[in-house]
Amino acid sequence: MRLPISAGLATGAVSLTLYPLFADGAWFWTSLGVLIVTTLVATLITRLALPDWLAPVGMLGGIWIFLTVVYARDDAWLAVIPTKDSVLALAGLLVEGFDDIQQYAAPVPANPGITLLTAGGAGLIAVLVDLFAVRARRAALAGLPLLALFTVPAAVLNEPIGWPAFVIGALGYVGLLVADGRERVSHWGRAVLVRRSKTTTTADAGRLALSGKRVGVTAIALSIAIPALIPTLTPDPLFGFGVGNGLGDGGNNVGIPDAVAKLSGQLTQPVNATVMSYTSADDTPRYLRIYSLDVFDGRQFKPSSLKGRPEDKVDEGPMPPVPGLSPTTPTTRTSTTIQISDEIEELRFLPLPYPATQVAVDGDWRADRSTLMVFSTRDEAAGLEYQVTGMDLRPTFETLDQAPVAPVEVQSRFLALPRGLDPRIMDLAMEVTDGASSQYQQAVKLQEWFTKTGQFAYSLTTRGSGNEALAEFLLNSRTGYCEQFASAMAVMARLLGIPARVSIGYTGGSKIDGRWVVRTHDAHAWPELYFEGAGWLRFEPTPAGGGGQATARVPQYSLPVTPTAGPTATASVNPSTGATDPAGANSEAARNIRELEDPFAGTSGAAVDPGLPLIVKILIGVGVALLLSLIPALLRLILWLWRRRIVNRAAGFGSIESSTREEPESDGWTRDEIGSAADPDDRPVVDPAKFTVPAVEAAWAELCDTLTDLGMARQTSETPRALGRRLTERYELDREAAAAIARISSAEERLRYARVPAVSGPLVSDLQTARSALAATVSWQRRIGALLTPVSALLRLRAIGEGLLDGFDRLEGIGWRPRRAGKAGRTEKAEPTAERPLAGTRR
Repeated sequence: MRLPISAGLATGAVSLTLYPLFADGAWFWTSLGVLIVTTLVATLITRLALPDWLAPVGMLGGIWIFLTVVYARDDAWLAVIPTKDSVLALAGLLVEGFDDIQQYAAPVPANPGITLLTAGGAGLIAVLVDLFAVRARRAALAGLPLLALFTVPAAVLNEPIGWPAFVIGALGYVGLLVADGRERVSHWGRAVLVRRSKTTTTADAGRLALSGKRVGVTAIALSIAIPALIPTLTPDPLFGFGVGNGLGDGGNNVGIPDAVAKLSGQLTQPVNATVMSYTSADDTPRYLRIYSLDVFDGRQFKPSSLKGRPEDKVDEGPMPPVPGLSPTTPTTRTSTTIQISDEIEELRFLPLPYPATQVAVDGDWRADRSTLMVFSTRDEAAGLEYQVTGMDLRPTFETLDQAPVAPVEVQSRFLALPRGLDPRIMDLAMEVTDGASSQYQQAVKLQEWFTKTGQFAYSLTTRGSGNEALAEFLLNSRTGYCEQFASAMAVMARLLGIPARVSIGYTGGSKIDGRWVVRTHDAHAWPELYFEGAGWLRFEPTPAGGGGQATARVPQYSLPVTPTAGPTATASVNPSTGATDPAGANSEAARNIRELEDPFAGTSGAAVDPGLPLIVKILIGVGVALLLSLIPALLRLILWLWRRRIVNRAAGFGSIESSTREEPESDGWTRDEIGSAADPDDRPVVDPAKFTVPAVEAAWAELCDTLTDLGMARQTSETPRALGRRLTERYELDREAAAAIARISSAEERLRYARVPAVSGPLVSDLQTARSALAATVSWQRRIGALLTPVSALLRLRAIGEGLLDGFDRLEGIGWRPRRAGKAGRTEKAEPTAERPLAGTRR
């Protein structure tokens, strides 16, 4: 019976790794119900010794009936028996589930279709695990379906699965292997046991199980600890890709990584390596976008799933139409030639200026229609050289100020915000944009507030994500780096009804030897806001110049403007920005001259925080290790103080000679209160064992632990009196120490074997005397070891760990065990054993 239960538990443990895929927990309860049903069916078939082929059939039938009850009870006969209508209802939900999975990005809503798919999939995995582990007796092969279940979140999520979920799933699989091993050993033959209190027909596999658990737990711990401790051997590839959101066709997939985490890593790298270089026909620097993030989950922006259709291959024609761009919007044609560095690895997205209308590149590269991101499922960008034809958008003030409302499909996707945002952020957005008469003016005011009037500061040391971090950044600290500025402006824009998203890529870089050179510290994030007619426009809320990201540039159309009486508008630009002052000290021309004189001038003002020095990190690690190593010493100290308190409490009442002596209990009475009591009859008659027994037990346990810590451990065959004699003779203790140990040993001996336990004199001083005398007989190294790494505490910690590991073996007792009747029909009693102590005595 233990093996099918272990198989069900293993499947349930691995199923917990699916939690990041869903927005709520409805999937969990349905999947739990399916796993309970399959486990009960498998256990029942095993218990009744039915043919093995009935197990998968019965489990599938149980899954079908359970799902029918949950999702199609109205169409089933008696709400349980499946019918034609219930089958059609379940099939319809399955189709809806498949459609919803294609539309949503994780975390997906747990609607009935998706929940049905999840629960059914978990049930099928449970059937396969039972088939391999229980029926075919190949428990190791059961790891294959479990691994398939584990790879589902790994293939979809942008972030790695949390280590607690991994540990739980791994422990479930290890438990299945251990249960299978014990099941095999139990059939080796009958064990010969010394104890006669019970009989057995199976071998005792307890030690084997404990060893297996130790190996499994150690392997899991190492699999988590070693990757965390080993430093990265080479720098992370530029925005390196792992498994992620699947896209493409023909079974090919490309992963979308955690772009925000990669951005932070690029900015904080100590080496400012070259990523790419480019030339443009008008010799103007342009932002190069890689990712477009449109889903805000409350923590950060993430990308939706992309689609690369065969007709959208960039080598077969122009790029898809620019979303939202009107033919009447003023534009100029641009041409850019980009050369990617050979050092870049696993880059499957092309950095492009937005919007691109045509890309000439070798390989199978495709464009996503909604974002114009260009990606490949087969080729990499490292070492590529390609030409990009695009448009430089130059919308007028009137076009943007009078832009119509965005289409419904744009609003539904790019205005979505999770629940739980701090309401003060909305109030702040309204306050900052007070006086704006259009969404465009609101956007300009937001950018001005971030870059100038809001007194924000740029810093790479600030981290954090989530609603609390967003509120802290906007309302209090106002210090952060580009991703926080971009995300904050995008969220505030959505609160104001302006469709917004976040883009991640690179700024225009620095001009060196006639080429624009982009390096890792030019990695950047910025918001893009949607205005009908102009499409997606870049804004720049991150401070530039000496106090911010050096190569960040504010686009011309986003500068504050004052409409004139004529048909055109005049830009009112602060000369300090240098955006329209060609002769200014901070102008682009002056900046380019400085960069030609000093190739690294463009990034020297980026205020890169290298973090804590290496020696400080090492010292912190050593300090943490020391604190952890002192845990046994702390436990030993706490135990000693607790035992001393127990002994002190009993010692406060003097000697106890018989059970007829009247003494108050230590809790609530003192010796002064006894003397001042008006009526002696009010004093409670207390059994001395109530405080003598705990005191003697505590004193004896402390003496034994002291011996263990000092390397003088008591032998299991030694009586208390023999122990005291051995210590006195071997270590040549003086008369006072020998008398102290003798009193403690005598008290323990009387507690074990005397009819009335008693103790003469306090044991506290005896304990202290014995501890000091025994410690004086060993070397100072042994005394320090007993203080810092007490063996008695380590043994207790090991016993606790073994007890936790052995908790899984409680499954062994599950079952229906009939009682054996004797000749007279009565239950056969167990024979007395030599291990059982006599009544009224204590071992």
